[in-house]
Formats: sequence, C-alpha cells, structure tokens
Amino acid sequence: MTRVKICGVTLPDDAARVSAAGADFIGLNFWPRSKRYVDPERAPMLASVARGAGTSKLVGVFVDPDVDEVLAVTAQVDLDIIQLHGDEDPDQVQRISRAVYRPVWKAVPVGSRRDIERLDVWPVEAILLDAPTPGRGGAGAKFDWNLAREARERFPRMQVVLAGGLRPDNVADAIATVDPWAVDVASGVEAGPGIKDAAKLDAFLAATRAPR
Repeated sequence: MTRVKICGVTLPDDAARVSAAGADFIGLNFWPRSKRYVDPERAPMLASVARGAGTSKLVGVFVDPDVDEVLAVTAQVDLDIIQLHGDEDPDQVQRISRAVYRPVWKAVPVGSRRDIERLDVWPVEAILLDAPTPGRGGAGAKFDWNLAREARERFPRMQVVLAGGLRPDNVADAIATVDPWAVDVASGVEAGPGIKDAAKLDAFLAATRAPR
C-alpha cells in the first residue's frame, strides 16, 4: 500500500487527527518563510500530541539548513526523518545525514526530463519529486506525473515520494500512474495554509487506500 505523508501540520488538533487517521508521516515545516512554519519551541507539543494519537512518523522539513540548525531542532523535538527541500548539494546532504543519525529525504523539483536523470547522486533514503515553485512546495502546483513514472522505472530501487498538487480527487490517478513509494500532500487537504480540513483529509486517505 502506498504510504501517505501529510505535510504542513501546525495545530495540535490536526496533529492528533492526522495521526489517528493512520497517516504514515506528519511533516513539520521548520523553514521560517513557509506559511506552515512551526517554531521549534512548539514542535515538541505537536510531536507529543501526534504520538499520543497514533503511529505517524515525524518528518522535519528544512530549506538550505546548516548542520547546526538541524541538530538544534532535533535536540528539541525527536524527529524520525529529515527532509531537505532547498538547494542543498549532495555533499551538504551527506554532512547532515552523518550528523543527525536519521533517515534523510531530498526534495527535487521536476520541470523536465533532465531533472530526473541523475537522482542517484543523492545519498538519501528517499527522493521527493515535487513541482518547481518559488515557495518550496505547498503551493498546490502539479508537474508531469509521467516524468515521475520514468524516474521510478529508471531507478527501481529508489523510494520515490510523489508531491505537487495532489488532492482527494486526483491522488488515486497519481498512484496508478506513478506507483510511488509514498505520496505527500499539504494544500490539497487544507481549509487554509496550515489548517487541515477533516473531510478532505479523510477523502484523501480513503483514495490512497482504495483497491486498484
């Protein structure tokens, strides 16, 4: 079954709802310019609520951090996974991975076939394929899923997380097209930035679990 990450959780009630609903991953965004930014001081409370309600793993989302920034956040909240969503190069990713002793995901914007040709340069547990947007994801923009499928076929052992413009009404088609290891959604299950909509959340999860 395709795994599900609900990203951009900012409220305790949403953290509890998402975890209780069975999402595999909850994304907490630590990029200060994000509309879904979570202050590291508040993150332990969200983590505690999520872990008390279910078994979702916590993914910390960072944009172009240095090692010290990631270590400072992980000292406050016990993240399960680090997601790098900026312009980090493979060496930076490697340094962070060695320092944090946690799985690392790397987000890669996909605008053309050229963007998927060298995904194997990343020393990470999973690659998150997203639409190229100025706001580093969460904009509801979609990219060509056929490119994601090509990436899956070219690198069959790679764990591909599909993001970008996913919603309850299109995620089943996305899964059928790409067969990703996981899907990632933020704005597609929201009433507003950082505020999850219970009905959309339930519909999204149901669509990912529907028989194919």
